Amino acid sequence: MSFVRVRDLRKSVALPDGSTLEILRGVDLDVEADSRVAIVGRSGSGKSTLLNVLGLLDTPTEGLHEFDGQDLGRAGSVRRDRVRGADVGFVFQQFNLLQGRTALENVEVPLLYATGRAFWSRRRLALEMLDRVGLADRADTQPHRLSGGEQQRVAIARALVRSPRLILADEPTGALDVDTGRVVMELLETVAAESGAALVTITHDAAVAARADVVHRIDHGLVVDGADVVTGVVAA
Repeated sequence: MSFVRVRDLRKSVALPDGSTLEILRGVDLDVEADSRVAIVGRSGSGKSTLLNVLGLLDTPTEGLHEFDGQDLGRAGSVRRDRVRGADVGFVFQQFNLLQGRTALENVEVPLLYATGRAFWSRRRLALEMLDRVGLADRADTQPHRLSGGEQQRVAIARALVRSPRLILADEPTGALDVDTGRVVMELLETVAAESGAALVTITHDAAVAARADVVHRIDHGLVVDGADVVTGVVAA
């Protein structure tokens, strides 16, 4: 059984004029444990909405959304929040680090909502994760004093500090130059593999997509796969 499984997934939103916009129009998708999946497509195709649904930040209007055998499509907010906090990590294009806080304090944030040993050991766990991404010596540095690549490495450490089973990366190299982006992807893949986590990446970059085990193209709210799915990324 797939770790994440969606079938006929639909997401609609109401517009101010009373009409309805259907963003996802019946998506079928499987994510296997420990796999690397890339999702590509034009701006406005529904990629980020799909990522938000997969990460339990948003709820589908219709369809099946299974997470490790649990149907969470209609789950309540408390249950969804609990699963997301324990099992999902996010990496964003713009890093989303807290200004005025050190790198270490940023990595500690997810552990503030943990319980038991993870909460009381949060500083040690955060330091260990910073060390894994090569930034132990920058633990006391604030984000504005870090390079773009260093900020993204802090963001990766923050995403992985609770050992999630699913990592969702939304254009993780979009704000980086080519060489730094490659280093960041190598790091993200390595740490994800060491943690045994599945990695789902949204990208416009053909080089990033080509690194994945499986590549899906989404177009007008539907997953449309084909032989040219990677080579067509740049044109998108």
